[in-house]
Amino acid sequence: MNLTDGLDGLAIGPVMIAALAYTVVAYVTGHRLMSEYLLIPHIDGAGELAVFTAAILGSSLGFLWFNTYPASVFMGDVGSLPLGAALGTVAVISKHELLLLMVGGVFVIEAVSVIFQVASFKSRGKRIFLMAPIHHHFEMKGWEEPKVVVRLWIIAILLALLSLSTLKLR
Repeated sequence: MNLTDGLDGLAIGPVMIAALAYTVVAYVTGHRLMSEYLLIPHIDGAGELAVFTAAILGSSLGFLWFNTYPASVFMGDVGSLPLGAALGTVAVISKHELLLLMVGGVFVIEAVSVIFQVASFKSRGKRIFLMAPIHHHFEMKGWEEPKVVVRLWIIAILLALLSLSTLKLR
């Protein structure tokens, strides 16, 4: 998540979307009838995580008010690292760890773009992207900052919807 925090509002949008998705997952996992219907393991007390993830969603919405372009408040490491850890912890407790790869797909794409850039430069001496992480590559291509942010939010929404649809497909 820390690599995604480079543009105004870019990191907090996917956090809100992932928190909303895990609110649904935590609630369903903690609800005996719904978990039986969806054929997912029921975990006693996991429904309480829905309150935690909803709190993350609400506080992120308040933060976004001041972090949209042009930002007057910045997240930095103090915000991005605990938010990423919170999402990871919720994924582990609700026993939906692999789902986090899809729900947090924007974070994964950003991290993979840095890994590929470094590996390519060290092995071949050539860069894949104009700049890594990938959101800076799009900026270097001439995209405006709000355009990059909103498009990555759209990708995060689509990935979250796709990941929630897999709850019944298992």
